[in-house]
Amino acid sequence: MQTTNGNPVLAAGCVLWRRSPVDSELEICLVHRPKYDDWSHPKGKLKRGEDPLTGAVREVEEETGFDCVPGPRLPTVCYLANGRPKEVSYWAAEATEGHFTPNDEVDRLRWLPPVAAKERLTQPRDQVLVDELLAALRHA
Repeated sequence: MQTTNGNPVLAAGCVLWRRSPVDSELEICLVHRPKYDDWSHPKGKLKRGEDPLTGAVREVEEETGFDCVPGPRLPTVCYLANGRPKEVSYWAAEATEGHFTPNDEVDRLRWLPPVAAKERLTQPRDQVLVDELLAALRHA
C-alpha cells in the first residue's frame, strides 16, 4: 500500500515453523526472493484496510503454498525500504498443509534448523526474529 507524508508502508508476515517429518526437530521456513536475491521470512504489504494478522497469513500462503496456524505475536520490525519507512508486523505460525510451487516472487524455499536459518537469512533484523520465535515457543 503506497502512502504519502512519510507514513510507513505497512506489511505483515510470519516466522513459519514446523516439526521435521524426518526427526521431529524444529525447522523454520525461509523464502528466496529473486528480485532482491535475499533470504527472508514470508511477508508482504498489506492490502488497503486489511488486518495485519489476516495479511500475514495471506502472505504465507501466497509465498510458500502452506496454510498455517498463527501463534504468538512477535516484534514489529521497522526499517527504511527505498528511502521510505516500513513496518512489518510478525507472528509465529505453525505450517500445516501445503506444497511450495516456485513463482516470480519466490523462486526457492528452505526448511532449516534455527541455527542454519539464522545463518541463511540476509538481514540481521530477520535473524533476531528466529530468537524471538524460539522464546515464544518455549513459553507456549
